[in-house]
Amino acid sequence: MSHEVASKPFKEEWFTIRKDLSQERQTFLTIFSFLIPLFIWALLSYVPPFAWHPDIKLSISADQKGVKTVYSAGDRVSKEHFPYFQAAIRKENQDVLAAESSSKTIPSTQRDNLKTLRHLTHIAIKQGWVLEAEKEDDAAIYRTWGKLATGKLYAKDSVISPENLLVIQHNWKTLSLVSTEYSYKALPKTQLLKLVPTGKSSNPVYLPAPHEVLQAGFYDFTTDPGRDKPWMYQRFLHSLRIVFGGFLFSCLLGIPLGILCGTYDFFSKLVEPFIDFFRYMPAPAFSTLLVAIFLAHDAPKIALVFVGTFFQMVLVISKTTRLLDRSLLEAAQTLGAKNFHLLTRVIIPGIMPNLYNDLRILLGWSWTWLVIAELIGVKTGLTEFIETQGRWRNFDRVFPVIIAIGITGFCTDQILAWLRVYLFPWHDTAEGQGMKKIFNVFNIFKKTKSQSV
Repeated sequence: MSHEVASKPFKEEWFTIRKDLSQERQTFLTIFSFLIPLFIWALLSYVPPFAWHPDIKLSISADQKGVKTVYSAGDRVSKEHFPYFQAAIRKENQDVLAAESSSKTIPSTQRDNLKTLRHLTHIAIKQGWVLEAEKEDDAAIYRTWGKLATGKLYAKDSVISPENLLVIQHNWKTLSLVSTEYSYKALPKTQLLKLVPTGKSSNPVYLPAPHEVLQAGFYDFTTDPGRDKPWMYQRFLHSLRIVFGGFLFSCLLGIPLGILCGTYDFFSKLVEPFIDFFRYMPAPAFSTLLVAIFLAHDAPKIALVFVGTFFQMVLVISKTTRLLDRSLLEAAQTLGAKNFHLLTRVIIPGIMPNLYNDLRILLGWSWTWLVIAELIGVKTGLTEFIETQGRWRNFDRVFPVIIAIGITGFCTDQILAWLRVYLFPWHDTAEGQGMKKIFNVFNIFKKTKSQSV
């Protein structure tokens, strides 16, 4: 039998009109629907000549005199600007050396010299010379300068260029004349040499490479943010509370009202015209009003999710109720059922499978209101993190949170679709096959392994 299937033309196997593919092929395509975007992303990030690297990601930065724009390690600068950036710093260093050779000095401030020393922090943490918790410990950074200058530390992978190593040794000669231990008051008031900016070719800031997103996501989801800031899992749970809170209130009011509108023309004509009018008003337009009513914490956010979901829910459920097969009502009336029994024993049980599907779709809709909801009043949850990191252009830290929201919504929907098969076994189960396709991956691997044996 398997031989007959294999002998079918390729077009017939994959492109037959209005015919479902086999379970294995459906699973194969489902997996590829996720892998294709990842493949394109990796292609643009890693594989020449497709790699798109218009920027340089700085591993060492410097403060350029007379320029207001400040770059830190991790920032990106365009490839066109980077050589000018390096040349400007080298010119400043040449001026310092020229002044020293003529027994003169270029005045500076202790604060500016401290900033020069701190530009080594990023490399020091990456190399393990300084702990993440010590990144603001100037004494630890000061000691690192000394150890590098005296050869007690060695940079792996040539992350410190010979040019910068000479800068470190030159500066340490000046610093150690005063003190080998850090003291802000002991820092010189003459300009030190600056580390020459270095970095690697990288994607543009708004499209970080996949490994950068993974690293940033792992860091943010596993590291204590400190300073009484919430952990990422606490932000996540807070966002879940906003989404499901607003959706729950929508269900409590929207489901009974939608069923009544779909059952009785009286409620339909009384309620639906206004709801049909109101649903065109954008929910974010009510944000200031909701803050005025519910104050600035979670209540207006939940209310915004409610406003964005409730009106659509009533109309969708009323339509689902009207689509119930009329012959079921006529059969029940023939058997003597009254209005109350028609509603509770025919209509509600009859629409439950489709109502369940409606709620799945509307729950996905409520997720789309999360970001806007958490921005009103006091910013909270995942959105506060996205907004803060986006403002600082740390998009490698923004992507993991966006992906986490997508995964949560997708998994929630697939679990609900999977449960539908068991909650409504008498109904068409085509909608509940999503999770089965995922589980089927393991069956395919198992079958392939057994065939190879």
